[in-house]
Amino acid sequence: MRNQSKLKKVSFAVTAAILASTNIAVAQESEDDVIEEVVAVGSRLQGSAAAVIEERRNQAFVADILGAEQLSRTGDSDAASALRRVTGLTLVDGKFIYVRGLGERYSSARLNGASIPSPDLTRNVVPLDIFPASIIESLSVQKAYSPSMPAAFGGGAIDIRTKSVPTEFVADLVVGIGYDTSASEGYTYERDDSGIPMILSDAITQYRGDFSLGQIISRDTLVDNDTATRAQQALATNNQLLQSLPRDFSMEEETLMPALNAKFSLGNSFDEDIFGGTIGLMFAGSYDSAWDSAEKRTGVIAQEVSDNCAKELNTAEDVSNSCYNTVKDSVETTETERYSGVLNLGYKLDNHSITWTNLYLADNEDETDVAVLQSPAGSSIYTIVGDGQANRSHDFNYEKRTLEVSQVIGQHTFLDWNSLGADWQYTRSRAQTEIPVNASFRFRDNYENGEYQNSVITGDDNRAIYSYTDMDDRVDSYGGNLTLPIYLSGLEIELKAGYDFSDRARVYNTSSFAVNNGTGSSIEVNDGSQSPLSNAGYLTDEFINGERILVTFNEPTAPDADDYLAAQKVAAGYGQFDIFFDNTWRLSGGVRYEEFKQSSIGTSSLIFTREDLDIFYDANKIEAGSINDDDTYSALALTYMGGEDYQVRMSFGETVVRPDLREVVPVSYFDPLTDIRTFGRTGLQSSPIQNFDLRFESYSANGNNFSLAAFYKDIDAPIETVLRIGDEDYSATFINGETAEVFGIEAEWLQDLTFLSNGLFTSGNITLSDSEVSIDPALAGNLTNPTKRMTGHSEYVVNLQLNYDAASGEHTSSLVYNVFGERILASGIAGREDAMEQPFHSLDLVYTYYPDFNSKVNFKIKNILDESQEVTQSDIIVREKEVGMSFSVSYTLNFD
Repeated sequence: MRNQSKLKKVSFAVTAAILASTNIAVAQESEDDVIEEVVAVGSRLQGSAAAVIEERRNQAFVADILGAEQLSRTGDSDAASALRRVTGLTLVDGKFIYVRGLGERYSSARLNGASIPSPDLTRNVVPLDIFPASIIESLSVQKAYSPSMPAAFGGGAIDIRTKSVPTEFVADLVVGIGYDTSASEGYTYERDDSGIPMILSDAITQYRGDFSLGQIISRDTLVDNDTATRAQQALATNNQLLQSLPRDFSMEEETLMPALNAKFSLGNSFDEDIFGGTIGLMFAGSYDSAWDSAEKRTGVIAQEVSDNCAKELNTAEDVSNSCYNTVKDSVETTETERYSGVLNLGYKLDNHSITWTNLYLADNEDETDVAVLQSPAGSSIYTIVGDGQANRSHDFNYEKRTLEVSQVIGQHTFLDWNSLGADWQYTRSRAQTEIPVNASFRFRDNYENGEYQNSVITGDDNRAIYSYTDMDDRVDSYGGNLTLPIYLSGLEIELKAGYDFSDRARVYNTSSFAVNNGTGSSIEVNDGSQSPLSNAGYLTDEFINGERILVTFNEPTAPDADDYLAAQKVAAGYGQFDIFFDNTWRLSGGVRYEEFKQSSIGTSSLIFTREDLDIFYDANKIEAGSINDDDTYSALALTYMGGEDYQVRMSFGETVVRPDLREVVPVSYFDPLTDIRTFGRTGLQSSPIQNFDLRFESYSANGNNFSLAAFYKDIDAPIETVLRIGDEDYSATFINGETAEVFGIEAEWLQDLTFLSNGLFTSGNITLSDSEVSIDPALAGNLTNPTKRMTGHSEYVVNLQLNYDAASGEHTSSLVYNVFGERILASGIAGREDAMEQPFHSLDLVYTYYPDFNSKVNFKIKNILDESQEVTQSDIIVREKEVGMSFSVSYTLNFD
């Protein structure tokens, strides 16, 4: 039944893809026919899209541009969702972009040309879902390296261009509501996000991180000298520390709220009489909230599996003959709340302008995960059917992310100096991530004939774990460029030179407290009269009082660390030329010099003495976590321009990909992208890359265009993720491979064929590629495949759109399809194959109705095929998560 359902979905997707690729296009009227209907259609179909196509055509190096109109057509709500429509780009975890099938480390993101920090705890790259589409003017994806860009370039560089000050009065309001089929009901709780209690913070220092009764006695000034009394006082102190923690995590199953969103913008410009310039102002804000509830299944496969083992577990009995060591079924409920604010001020006088942009983005996520863990009979993990028992976990995580940006941009043209152009920027930005509550509870459920009876906590440590995390990441970025045009007989020359500096610092701190059962015996926490959802509320004052339940500080002892400090400095300068020969040939190139310094070092809150300092800040450790590179990076591009109809580009570039701040320090963290605990590793090296691109572009009337490209990348010492596999779970770390290569072809089109149908047109792109990475067997350990495809690489990426614009200008709609080929999530070891993320067929429908020129109604359906996310290993599903279909409607009112 499952396979038949899957086949129907794929068949439906293929049918939609064939339909969308039939090159049916819209008829557009001549610009001379100025009637209201044509103006409406033209503004929607061409508008910013025409300017975007022209900008892409004029780029010296291969680039793709997405304009605000295209973002509106596809109904994408943020930068990440929109970028998956670009040729060769895929979206991972709703946040990160893979360019040409390469992992997120091979892409970089800038804001209006400036470096900004990442509020993501686990990655150096900025999670692009934090940028709402409402603040974006355009998105530029440059796939061929040019010297004016940072040398840290792998698959592509993304520049998010925010909306600037308007030239006239603009005002609009958008309100919307949505529903997700997987989010009808979920698990909720009363959140306490006050952070680490002050009494616990003080106790870490007072007791040197040791909350044992003996340590409390030795460091407290206790009046009574009686040993028994002092022990009782120490026990009372420990109980008091435990009672300061939030303890009621009881859950209820409730109907979840629908998704809600609202956006507004207000702007204007006016002339000032003192100097004769123009002042512009724009203020915008947005808010949206959404709930999601998803069923997940995670399994660790056995090292040796029989041919007839159960690869898909549809019933509890399947566990006894499964292909897995363990199987965990869980329900994940997530509440997401996002809001943003933008304030832009601008001044323009003649050929000079200055813009001050202020941006504040907040993204809060509250997640609960209720899981039951089983295993085949005979193992140390229990199964409901065979043993009448199962391990239960309740996990809670509330994460707050913010990004603040203040940016000043200047643009100047000096006509008296041979039209010398100058532009500059200074950007100060700060990303903060705080986890004010992360709590994990462990229970043992007892069953009789498959029916729930009661829950206990076993006589072990870590029956509950509380974790608190705080990260502060700051970047100062500034740079400038000079551009000088020179006109000679038969030649147009543009010389460009510039500088680029960024200074970054990150502080990451985490603290963890464990609740231990000191009795050594099981204690009942739910007698079966209540739902197991109430289990995590058992830590009442009555339950705690006494010696059986104690709290400890879970910080690792030296030399191990779970905190880190990191700093990064980049100083660069470049020279670049762009030469046109008789309007037929174009030669562009240059050289960039870049000095890169980065240092990451593990640290701890348990630093109390000079000896502790010497351990963590040892010179050898600092050197092992540091990277110091200075090198030159060249680029050259040649373009043949066949009149107005077509052009052919060829380019070469030398770039580098460097380890993440966190990857070079031996600190472990939980990677939300893979659901795997990941360990950093000292000694990781940077990966030099040679990039080759060849591209043919054809341009026709009304914005019609077609391009065909080929690319090749040669990577030295690529950074790869490898798995470590335990009995119950996975972990991962990083190593440098020996060499890697990526090669492929891309095709992209937007076609208008009026003779087929009036009102329909299509656009799309397809990328076919392959990769290979070789890892030294001496470093690979027990890696199953030392030669394999690169982590994160997909052999194909397909984006297709079937669009409709009514001749009246009152209706537009788009059927949008996206799929990527399977990709390696992490490399397998010990005979287990690589973990492969399976293709996800995304089919969305967007419809917009324009009642008049000042309003519109937008309706959107996402994931029409009701696909689920799957990861397999040896063709066995090891992770599966439902996504669900979502429906949303919004109303926009323009006041201009």
